[in-house]
Amino acid sequence: MIHIVNYGMGNLGSIQNMLKKLGVESQIIESPEECLNAEKLILPGVGAFDEAMRQLRENNWIEVLNKKVLEEKVPVLGICLGMQLMTNWSEEGDCKGLGWIEANTRRFNFAHQTLKVPHMGWNIVRPTNASKLFMREEEEELRFYHVHSYFVELQNQTEEIASTNYGRTFTCAFQKENILGVQFHPEKSHRFGMELLRNFHQKY
Repeated sequence: MIHIVNYGMGNLGSIQNMLKKLGVESQIIESPEECLNAEKLILPGVGAFDEAMRQLRENNWIEVLNKKVLEEKVPVLGICLGMQLMTNWSEEGDCKGLGWIEANTRRFNFAHQTLKVPHMGWNIVRPTNASKLFMREEEEELRFYHVHSYFVELQNQTEEIASTNYGRTFTCAFQKENILGVQFHPEKSHRFGMELLRNFHQKY
């Protein structure tokens, strides 16, 4: 069973539909109390960093999430903004992040280029350091759907498990023990996303 955290800012239905196609049982949880028995978590996110942290704080999610992730070592997958919330802070606002990984969230700056922000659409994802999240049999290029104006800058590059290039090469997936984050949207990435979510379900 995978529990999907609903703190008011996430693409919950699409994630649950993708898991259903995989035959993976999931539940959208609406309150911290429902999180207490969770064995695997997805932290989604769409929107602004400060508003997301405010929602987590005001609805009393942070204490129970810290307990599950940092103390009980429950596997957690952050998606898009959910990944960024795991960092220390973001240039998007003034709030502190969850601080689960030593990293900061930066805004794309293409002052001398014609690239548009946000980075939107399909892009190639290249696995870097080994991770079970990207274990696969085929050798074809991985392609995932991205929609974001900010990216994660890790302090420890050994925690990077995949990168993408858009004007610059940036970390699009990280792993620190039981804490995983992906900048792209697996729930919008067809068979590539299905494979990644299957790996998260089966191998963690």
